[in-house]
Amino acid sequence: MSSAPFTQVPLAAAGDGAFDPGADANTLLDLLAWLATAAGVAGVLTVGTLMTLALRRGEGAENLKQFGFVLGACVLAATAGPLVTALGTLKIA
Repeated sequence: MSSAPFTQVPLAAAGDGAFDPGADANTLLDLLAWLATAAGVAGVLTVGTLMTLALRRGEGAENLKQFGFVLGACVLAATAGPLVTALGTLKIA
């Protein structure tokens, strides 16, 4: 390995420096949003089914932790899009 220090390579400026991923990126983000919603619904149904089976067997509410994780992931997925929109365009300095 060489002992030379790292050099910073300047990024190529495109226009005003705003990054525009294009329509394909929006299509991909829309698809990911739908998949996150479907995964959230499937997770809630799965945990609900497991909770129902556990209560029928006389066990306590041990699945509430899993339910909390699924609901937390649903909130994270639901707020990701609005957070990115609120941040606005990306500027390359």
